[in-house]
Amino acid sequence: MIELAGIIILGILAQWFAWRFKIPAILPLILIGLLVGPLATLYTEDGSKLIEPIWNGESGLFPGESLFYFVSLAIGIILFEGGLTLRRGEILHVGPVIVKLITVAVVVTFIGAGMAAHWILGLSWQISLLFSGLIIVTGPTVITPILRNIPLKKDVSTILKWEGILIDPIGALVAVLVFEFISAGGGEAVTSTVLIEFGKIVLFGFTFGFTFAKALALAIKSKVIPHYLLNVVTLAAVLGVFVLADHFAHESGLLAVVIMGIIMGNTNLPNLKDLLYFKESLSVLLISILFILLAANINLENLLLVINWETLILFAVVVFLVRPLGVFLSSYKSSLETNEKLFISWVGPRGIVAAGVASLFGLKLVEQGIPSAELITPLVFIIVLGTVLLNATTARPFAKLVGVFLKESQGILIVGSSSFSRIIAKYLKDNDRHVVIVDNNKSNIDKAKEMGLEAINANIYSDDLIDNVELSDVGYLMALTGNTAVNKKAIENFAKQFGERGTYRVISSEEMEDPENNPDDGLFSQTDDYIKLVNLTRKYPEIHEIALNSHEHFEGLIEITKVEPEIIPLFIKTPEGQLEILPNNAKELDVEPESKLVYLGKSFDKEPSKMVVEDQSIKEEEGDKEIEREKNQDQKEKDSGEDSEEDKETEEENDKDKKES
Repeated sequence: MIELAGIIILGILAQWFAWRFKIPAILPLILIGLLVGPLATLYTEDGSKLIEPIWNGESGLFPGESLFYFVSLAIGIILFEGGLTLRRGEILHVGPVIVKLITVAVVVTFIGAGMAAHWILGLSWQISLLFSGLIIVTGPTVITPILRNIPLKKDVSTILKWEGILIDPIGALVAVLVFEFISAGGGEAVTSTVLIEFGKIVLFGFTFGFTFAKALALAIKSKVIPHYLLNVVTLAAVLGVFVLADHFAHESGLLAVVIMGIIMGNTNLPNLKDLLYFKESLSVLLISILFILLAANINLENLLLVINWETLILFAVVVFLVRPLGVFLSSYKSSLETNEKLFISWVGPRGIVAAGVASLFGLKLVEQGIPSAELITPLVFIIVLGTVLLNATTARPFAKLVGVFLKESQGILIVGSSSFSRIIAKYLKDNDRHVVIVDNNKSNIDKAKEMGLEAINANIYSDDLIDNVELSDVGYLMALTGNTAVNKKAIENFAKQFGERGTYRVISSEEMEDPENNPDDGLFSQTDDYIKLVNLTRKYPEIHEIALNSHEHFEGLIEITKVEPEIIPLFIKTPEGQLEILPNNAKELDVEPESKLVYLGKSFDKEPSKMVVEDQSIKEEEGDKEIEREKNQDQKEKDSGEDSEEDKETEEENDKDKKES
């Protein structure tokens, strides 16, 4: 009981420590596991571990292979949660690179690391290739915390995130095939069996993952499952898919749950957000337990076998030669620049799948009497711990060194997915700005996604957005909801994370009545509130550009928009094509010649230079006409008064004539 409670408590403390100091949680988790496991034998009175994961007759938590059953199921849940976060729309520009990273780079790592292990450490080819198969994977549980804390170009963070999740089942698959080859003793007949096993894993993994995802999505949409059972039913379905696929083809369960997660994550489900919250919390707990257990399961004597210069050289070859070679071959002739390829090459930490599968296969091969099998688990752990430590401490400075660190985050976060928010976001996206819409109204989010926009269904009163990898390059915040309190709260909550370049909100109707006292963070103009923006969008759902000749010309157009209710200024487009958000004190901006004014509403019919002059003449003409109208009105009233007097006199005379007669 004490051991179980201790693992959970230490795991959560490690997670908090990692959050507090902005490092991957795997680092303190492994260190804790080593301290209560193999290293505990150095300071306990009886030379035993404080936590013994496998039951050995006197102590331990899991009898037999039950530890590895638990590890396999837990990894399945973690990978399913990772699959839920993958969106097809993220990979429009980098899809080919990701595909090559999980194919070409896998082959490079498998062959390169295997050759290095064989020649440097003198391991047999079978053990060397098993080692290389296990370190193919890059852990999403490690990469995600790193990406959260480094503002990068969206394509770079997307590549690393997708690679980390998709490559896990592939690495496990390769390791399983090598393990089966070793266990069966090799030979042509065994090779044929291994190829058949490969086909079975792919077939059952894809079939079960796709089928169960569609069935569960249909059940959720049809409301067959009550809301309070949604999370636990999904959990049961994930475990069921994993076990069923694994029954038909050993180790196909990992592939099945990843496919299931991706399919469900890209299906329009009404309660997907609830699933993500639940699975994320569960994943944090499982990761905390797993890393401590697996690190504690290593024996000190095996760990000491791999602490030498040969292992350090192998580590350097894997990290500084094999990984970059795989990345550069995979990204050849892609849109990635050299500095982006270098950063992707640098960030390749191994994670839970490598550690878990290595522990299982290492133990089984030792039981079979395979030479050097006892080195597999500690060797993989050295790679895991080394890559995590390296990337956690150097990713940020290395990003600055190679120039992929975004000094000025140009992405824009728009709070609110109303009709005019979507039109503005679409214009920004068409002009090469990374823009993300956030709204708690799922219907509005779906409309944004139909327009090809990146949209997140989230509540701005929670902290969910802060840890979102996709927002690492966001530096502007535009709060465009119809609720002033929500707009202010959005700026209050997220200005520090997403508003380093500027935070803005639409003004309220009350603030519009007093233009002189508009807020400093007011957006677009001093005379346009949410209602005017929505109404104008309904009438003129278009955004226009008009060339500017000078700063005076710009000021003149801004004055026109103040008196013209059907035109609202939005941005300034510089000659280089950069967009600058217009605050409500837009006239104070320094506008370059040959810039453009971007505006919403009806199109200007005149040339800009003529419009300013004609606008003034129009005002003068209207003033003259108004004076003329007033004069005519006075004359009419005067004439009307004279006519009434004459009529009165005529009436009196008529009455007098009547009396006389």
